[in-house]
Amino acid sequence: MISYVNKISATILGVLILLLLGSSENLAQDYLSRQMDHADNLFNNELYFDSITEYKRLLYFDSTGKYDYDANLKIALAYKEGAKYDNAVKYFKKAELAAKTDEEKYSIKEHVIRVNILRRTTGRALVLLQELADDNNYINRIDEINYWRGWAYIMADDWEKASLAFSVIDKDHPLKILSDNVLKDKYSVNFAKVISYILPGAGQFYTGNYLSGLMSLGWNVLWGYLTINSFVEDRAFDGIVIGSLLWMRFYRGNVQNAEQFAIEENLKISNKAYRYLKEDYTGLKP
Repeated sequence: MISYVNKISATILGVLILLLLGSSENLAQDYLSRQMDHADNLFNNELYFDSITEYKRLLYFDSTGKYDYDANLKIALAYKEGAKYDNAVKYFKKAELAAKTDEEKYSIKEHVIRVNILRRTTGRALVLLQELADDNNYINRIDEINYWRGWAYIMADDWEKASLAFSVIDKDHPLKILSDNVLKDKYSVNFAKVISYILPGAGQFYTGNYLSGLMSLGWNVLWGYLTINSFVEDRAFDGIVIGSLLWMRFYRGNVQNAEQFAIEENLKISNKAYRYLKEDYTGLKP
């Protein structure tokens, strides 16, 4: 009888232990779920660095790895929003290790590419894009790959290659049209220099800097006249001094000035396009 009672007691104790363990596990999962919701709420309210702390707390207590993908992804996105790009890539890579589907893996790879586009590590972005293009698992993603390839070239200020990348998607793609317009508006730096060698001030006129062009032309005409006149009047020493120290100085300065104006005007044109992309373009951005 005593043995029978002991068996019943042991069975009851075992059941109670299992119930306690199950209850404890349920409580733990409930805590983790609430922690994830709390972190998500901070993230959705753009409290990115507060959300990072809460996601990291979640990962610390999540011994099962259930939230490894989602939490690391959100941490990476929060760092990206704060322009902490190196940290963002680090946590995207952690999320990639926890990815379970091809869709999740592709999403992470794309996020890493977009970060490289933003921080203008164009070479790295293009290498990663080529790796995706060469992967048969993503053959149906070729338009997306070319889209981000075009953005990589845009951020590198290479509008010609950007136009080519977007044209593969659609000959009338809005970003191809934008790239073509930027190319059309930009000045040729080499042309500005060449015409300045031929006619001082012409490069400045070409880039719309008329006052500077007139001054360059005027100074070169003045010192050129004085140099030639010195030789005509047999004042060779004066001619050499004026020609080498003054005329050649203004002549070289005129060419350098024309080059600099072309570069500056091109930068203004690119920046105007970047402002449009930031403020008015409604398509997907890096």
